[in-house]
Amino acid sequence: MSKIKEIRTKVYQWNGKTVPPQNNFCTNASDLLFEKSDAMGSFRFHEWLICEIETDDGVIGIGNAALAPQIAKKTIDTYLKPLVIGEDPFDYAYIWEKMYRRTHAWGRRGIGMVAISAIDIAIWDIMGKVTKKPVFKLLGGRTKEKIPVYASKLYSQPIKDLQKEAESYVKQGFKMFKMRFGWGPKDGPDGMKKNITLAEAVREVIGEDTDLMMECYMGWNLDYAKRMIPKLMKFNPRWLEEPVIADDIHGYEELNKMNMIPISGGEHEFNIFGFKQLLDLKAVSYIQYDNNRVGGFTAAQKINAIAEAHQVPVIPHAGQMHNYHLTMSNFNCPISEFFPVHDVEIGNELFYYIFEGDPAPKDGFIDLDDNKPGLGLTITDKYKSVFKIIEYLIVIYFFKCWH
Repeated sequence: MSKIKEIRTKVYQWNGKTVPPQNNFCTNASDLLFEKSDAMGSFRFHEWLICEIETDDGVIGIGNAALAPQIAKKTIDTYLKPLVIGEDPFDYAYIWEKMYRRTHAWGRRGIGMVAISAIDIAIWDIMGKVTKKPVFKLLGGRTKEKIPVYASKLYSQPIKDLQKEAESYVKQGFKMFKMRFGWGPKDGPDGMKKNITLAEAVREVIGEDTDLMMECYMGWNLDYAKRMIPKLMKFNPRWLEEPVIADDIHGYEELNKMNMIPISGGEHEFNIFGFKQLLDLKAVSYIQYDNNRVGGFTAAQKINAIAEAHQVPVIPHAGQMHNYHLTMSNFNCPISEFFPVHDVEIGNELFYYIFEGDPAPKDGFIDLDDNKPGLGLTITDKYKSVFKIIEYLIVIYFFKCWH
């Protein structure tokens, strides 16, 4: 039986053209700060981690992560790599517990779990390639003919531009759309009016017989959300996403139990126990984990199981192949997110510049190939010239001595 012989990590740092930041582009957790700085700085990520795992018979699995890639790389190289080398990739459950328990004191949430995710995704890619099956076939197989996807962009912008963008998605055949709000608590009643104007503009273009999702990206607080939700009900949103910061789980609970607009969350939750708490409290009506944040496929399947037991649908965050395989293989994952291919702006777009193999939507659906083993992704060199690729991190320690 083949063993894991090498783990290689690289950070792809985007050096190409980017769309300049705009004010009130999308609410986010930094908005409540009074600093006159780039509030969107915490929202953008222009780096991506690639994790390649090679077995002693030459099979290479590809994993990835997008949160704090340089720190995730250091975590893998220093702490996780020694735990995984020499293991049989098909012992994935044991490998996962080994990584989780050996780093539990500092890694059970946040960057530790992001690093574990990248390795786990690569291991499942290996298993698919060895068995000559796509990952979704290993997870449970095809549960739907095609995956319905929603167009996820529609950031706050001048109304004319916003409606033009929405119209382009309608013409492409999408029936589901997600928009973002641009104003939050510190913007007062005037900001509320501007948010309503955005929603009116989008709903006018997409019509009434479509699904509209609304995103706050943790940029509101409980009081503001409670005031906004009644104003948004007339737009019949399918959900209101991350209205408050991720740690305010009782805030989510209170908003969801208003029974006015379904509340979604989980993009910034990192392990099965956190999701169990959200579900037990009935704090969310939709779970939106990201496979490359919650521990990879091994952990995501456990979250899927407890969510299904609570009859709460799971709609993985951000689309991308590592999430599409979960949607295809689970009945409780009804739809997926899709970020339209676009110039680099927030950073989600980097996936399309690094990998080849992601399916393109047609009339609001995507499909996965039954004959592509593993994730079905390859790393492309097409845009390599616009990336700085970091393979080694140099850490310099400074010591100050007192005599």
